[in-house]
Amino acid sequence: MPGSTIQEWKSFLEKCPDAHVLQSTAWGELKSKFGWDTSWIIAGTVGAQVLFQKLPFGFHIGYIPRGPVSTSGILKGSPDWDEFQEKLNGLCREKRTVFLKIEPDLWEGEEAADSYPLPGYRTSSHSIQPSRTIVISLQESEEEILARMKSKTRYNIRLAEKKEVSVRQLEQIEPFYKLLENTSDRSEFGIHTLEYYREAFNLFDSTGECKLFQAEFQGEPLASIMVFIRGNRSWYFYGASSNKHRDRMPTYLVQWEAMRWAKSQGCLSYDLWGVPDESESTLEDHFMERHDGLWGVYRFKRGFGGELKRTCGPWDKVFFPGLYSLYLLRSRIRG
Repeated sequence: MPGSTIQEWKSFLEKCPDAHVLQSTAWGELKSKFGWDTSWIIAGTVGAQVLFQKLPFGFHIGYIPRGPVSTSGILKGSPDWDEFQEKLNGLCREKRTVFLKIEPDLWEGEEAADSYPLPGYRTSSHSIQPSRTIVISLQESEEEILARMKSKTRYNIRLAEKKEVSVRQLEQIEPFYKLLENTSDRSEFGIHTLEYYREAFNLFDSTGECKLFQAEFQGEPLASIMVFIRGNRSWYFYGASSNKHRDRMPTYLVQWEAMRWAKSQGCLSYDLWGVPDESESTLEDHFMERHDGLWGVYRFKRGFGGELKRTCGPWDKVFFPGLYSLYLLRSRIRG
């Protein structure tokens, strides 16, 4: 097998302190406990954590979330790139991989993004992670970050403080999950199991890379979020809120306190993780009337004054064209 060990991957990532959290060993361990096989490929300065989802009859779907990673900052064009691709292809063939999906950790417009799509890969219309997001800079002072927000958002943060909403860090996942279940029932979106969130929290909290924040009024939980950090970046992945005391604006204050914590940990950005994959003009023209999918959260997230960004990709490399066609047909039917 052309793969590397988890210890080798940990050592490799020590040279890539700002690699995306989805390439961390903790994320690989999390996914391996919930239906995925995790493998690692290293070729000199280039590497990737590769997830494989099992299919019937010994087939797999391969997935590289927010990778590959390079210790030199150079991917395609580096002297190790061809060796990396050779090892990756060998692993995929050994796993009987129908196709491999890559979602690079690159923003559209970045110079490195010009290296994609790679030879042998095809553009995909199906992404697993949100393609478009809002990223808030934490490099300025707290006063400057607040000043950059929409006036209504800034007002709501201060209103929550005036209305006696407080925010604290949680040590257990159960209060967060209880709010999450209520949010899921109210908004009709799917969530993971309690065990999934508990495992995610335990894996990352043990290294200081994840915190749970809960906004409360007189001890009653109103909103809770799970935030991850790695290197100089932070991400808001999961959030939940109660339908009670919404006039106290707890969701605004809990986000602000999470941003302040991330900044105190040396993070330079806070990724709000997911808005509709539309142009800024389309988003601004329709966010008041659309509430389906991620449209429901865009109005909230836009107020924090971040920059709208879109990742490049995704791309698929096909190893079994017939089975891949069935996958595309199934995706269209489900979509």
